[in-house]
Amino acid sequence: MFVVIFKATPGEQGDEYAAMVQQLRVLAFERYHCIDFIAASSGEMEVAISYWRTEQDILNWKSNPLHLKAQQLGWAQWYLDYQVEVLSLERSYQFSQKQII
Repeated sequence: MFVVIFKATPGEQGDEYAAMVQQLRVLAFERYHCIDFIAASSGEMEVAISYWRTEQDILNWKSNPLHLKAQQLGWAQWYLDYQVEVLSLERSYQFSQKQII
């Protein structure tokens, strides 16, 4: 499994940005086998973490025409800066109170 961490400082983001994010999220799950996608913002930082089956799925999603358009808009106005990290997940575990009962 692979993880993509996207960290950014937002620029001008409006309705077009929100619509694009939703479209890309649906595309990631429906066409490119995204397993999970979590996004949050705190102060001036935006972070998105997504989980993928394979690195090829990530590359295919990244080269989708809609994603390429989003990248151009990101450079032009949506982000002041960003960083992307792609990692291979070696171990994962969890805890849940539900498991105790």
